[in-house]
Amino acid sequence: MVHELPAAVGAGVYNVYTGGPAGSTSPTAAQLGLEPPRFCAECGRRMIVQVRPDGWWAKCSRHGLVDSKDLELYR
Repeated sequence: MVHELPAAVGAGVYNVYTGGPAGSTSPTAAQLGLEPPRFCAECGRRMIVQVRPDGWWAKCSRHGLVDSKDLELYR
């Protein structure tokens, strides 16, 4: 069974860490997996992000909620 990443963090038009075009350079902390996504990959909007001791969640007003626990399947 193939799972697709949620729209807010999946392959899209925008870089989820900078809000720039997809494929643009990400900050070093993001490359190391230390930074949660801040922008929606689909629409480029700034997301509401909550960091917690065991991970994070990010919510796009248009594309919904993504939890870092949900992304464990893709590692």
